[in-house]
Amino acid sequence: MSSCPPNGKRSLFHRNRKLHSTKGFAVLSGLLLAATTTTNSFASPARAQQKDSPAPVVVQPGAPGKPSKTLPPSTKGTLPPRSQADVEFMQGMIMHHQQAVEMTALIPSHTGNKDLQSLGARISSSQSSEIKFMQHWLAARGEPISMSMPGMPDMDRSGRPMALMPGMLSPEQMEALRKAKGAEFDHLFLTGMIQHHNGALIMVEDLFDTAGAGQDADLFNFATDADNTQRAEIKIMQSMLEQKPSEEKR
Repeated sequence: MSSCPPNGKRSLFHRNRKLHSTKGFAVLSGLLLAATTTTNSFASPARAQQKDSPAPVVVQPGAPGKPSKTLPPSTKGTLPPRSQADVEFMQGMIMHHQQAVEMTALIPSHTGNKDLQSLGARISSSQSSEIKFMQHWLAARGEPISMSMPGMPDMDRSGRPMALMPGMLSPEQMEALRKAKGAEFDHLFLTGMIQHHNGALIMVEDLFDTAGAGQDADLFNFATDADNTQRAEIKIMQSMLEQKPSEEKR
């Protein structure tokens, strides 16, 4: 229980308490002022040092056997220009992928092979996503999505008949695939998609063999990933074809 000063000493107690608080406030204010002054004394040289710091040095590595060069600080990096081969590759690969998606769409109604259904769903999903990527890549660069002439899908933009991309199934092959059922469909699909994937590998190889093509970073990554993915799927389909005769003997 706290004690209260007697009435005679109460006024003196309050005066001393007020004086003590005032002194404490003054001391605290002095400490804060000193801290602020100290901080500013350290900050000012730091700011000055930042203002006086030299501009970054831009160095361009030289070719093999050649020295590097120091470029002006105002130098800015630029992306390599895309080539017409880049544009035609993307346009052609869209058409190529669209046929693959069309082929996989036949699977549910033409076969009960669960392994083939799983593979087809994976191919359809990945190639549909890649079509969207390629369409966006072309649109972002102001290029047409299709190689064909508007209103005339069988003609290219120069008025000549559209040629099939490497590996694409002919109209006769597609018709045979649509008519097949069961084991016959499985065989035609696997052989047809292997042909189709091999054609995509040729398209990627042709792109990188073209001088100045494939330098765009997004296109390079896409083409490389597509090449790796389709090589892996070719091995899976070849394995499925090899397993088929043994399963039919059971």
